[in-house]
Amino acid sequence: MRTIPEQETLTVEFKSDKKKLPDHDLIEAVIGMANTEGGVLFLGVEDDGTITGVHKEHTDEIGVAALIANKTVPAVSVRAEMLTENEKEVLKVEIPMSRAIVSSSDGKILRRRIKLDGTPENIPLYPYEINTRLSELSLLDFSAQTLTGATVEDLDSNERKRLRDIIKMRKGEESLTGLSDEELDKALRLVKEENGILRPTVTGMLLIGKAERLQQLIPTAGASFQVLEGTKVRVNEQFIEPLLRAFERIETHLRAWNPEREMEYGLFRIPIPEFSEAAIREGLVNAFCHRDYTILQTVRVVVEDEGLSISSPGGFIEGVNLNNLLTVEPHGRNQALADALKRIGLAERTGRGIDRIFEGSIVYGRPLPDYSESTSRYVKLFIQRARPDMAFTQMISNEENRMGRTLPINSLLILSTLRTQRRASVGEMAEAIHVSEMRTKANVEKLLESGLIEAVGNGRARAYMLSAKVYREQENSVGYVRQTGIDRLKYEELIIKLAKQQGYVTRDNVKELLGINDSQAYRTLKKLADRGQLVLVGKGRKARYELEK
Repeated sequence: MRTIPEQETLTVEFKSDKKKLPDHDLIEAVIGMANTEGGVLFLGVEDDGTITGVHKEHTDEIGVAALIANKTVPAVSVRAEMLTENEKEVLKVEIPMSRAIVSSSDGKILRRRIKLDGTPENIPLYPYEINTRLSELSLLDFSAQTLTGATVEDLDSNERKRLRDIIKMRKGEESLTGLSDEELDKALRLVKEENGILRPTVTGMLLIGKAERLQQLIPTAGASFQVLEGTKVRVNEQFIEPLLRAFERIETHLRAWNPEREMEYGLFRIPIPEFSEAAIREGLVNAFCHRDYTILQTVRVVVEDEGLSISSPGGFIEGVNLNNLLTVEPHGRNQALADALKRIGLAERTGRGIDRIFEGSIVYGRPLPDYSESTSRYVKLFIQRARPDMAFTQMISNEENRMGRTLPINSLLILSTLRTQRRASVGEMAEAIHVSEMRTKANVEKLLESGLIEAVGNGRARAYMLSAKVYREQENSVGYVRQTGIDRLKYEELIIKLAKQQGYVTRDNVKELLGINDSQAYRTLKKLADRGQLVLVGKGRKARYELEK
């Protein structure tokens, strides 16, 4: 069986070695991968995947590893291994992702990317892209740097007043309210002292800079707001403004395109918006806070028939991907900007704003936010339009009122999964919400104790579903009976499957398989025998059931 991949990817590279690959080509391939995501280079494989074998001068694994270390700066430590495939030798070189910018010994810096046709290539890593790469690796905080040519006169007193108002309105750090303007600017790292002179940082200009100077000094800080109805453009605005003013402008626009419906809750009527305002705010904060300000693109907010999307330039920061969004330790591309937004109360102080984004959809019984259209060049959040599940919303509200606090995000994710899938095992839920089985099981136990979910089945067939109380509150008793009635059928299917695998089943087999007692196992087997699906063979302890022939 072939162990070498069939085709090249971002992390897989083939190099022909029939005529001995030149050293500089080998080093460039290594540098490109080290400056991207790392990967594996197969020496002795053609671009189309054909295995032609490694040149005799490259059969020394230690020598190749030493060559790479000697010709890269800083030295890249690779692991080289000789493979035999189709009676031909191939050198496998495992290249780690570098935590620094790697160049060749003669100063060449490259990175790897995927072309439009899906094949990879190496391209230069230009000087202006180095800051981006260092930011992705959390080695440089671009937002904490001072701006060449900027002075404190470029900061807008009106925007500073807006910032102070936000601190009071959003209940930011109380200690900030009593500071003078200069003290406030220093505390939030809006300015930095250089040679005895205060100079605005990128964070300072982004938050309270004068609009005209911001356009000159940080032309990448643009935003756009669009409303599309079918193919018709209803609103299309582009602007470069201090972030606090930009937030307010976008939120004001969104209110006009975010209709509400009401839910009766006792004597009260609770408004339910089309899109959660808290989720939108966190989505905007993330977009502006974690975007790459070296890329000349805008943060784009679009309201369309299908839903709301927020796109920001720059892919996920190193270590973040679609599967760990809700579990990865909080860290961002622009730490100084993120800290300032947290301290003034505009961003989630724990750094878990992503939880609020997901919570905003789950509590209304809507589809989860979707990041699947994100790429290495931008992050895209999509929140789908959907009718709220009023009964589910009321269930969440009742439980949170009983507890006196909000439900943890993992519990909400489990309830959302069971609402859509109807029933699932711990393993299935863990896979769906991208959380370990151990943590998922712990949350499941808490939800069992609260009476929001219940277990169905035993042993390997054990699964979970929303409880009878929940179905009753949703006035869906028929759905509950339908779900619990599945168990008997599932039991019988598992027994027949086991009988097919080993040729027979015994009462002990069924007890172990389903986690049921002796009498339950006997009754289930007898029903299958009475229907002619199984035949009883023997008596007493040696009795077993075989498939009808």
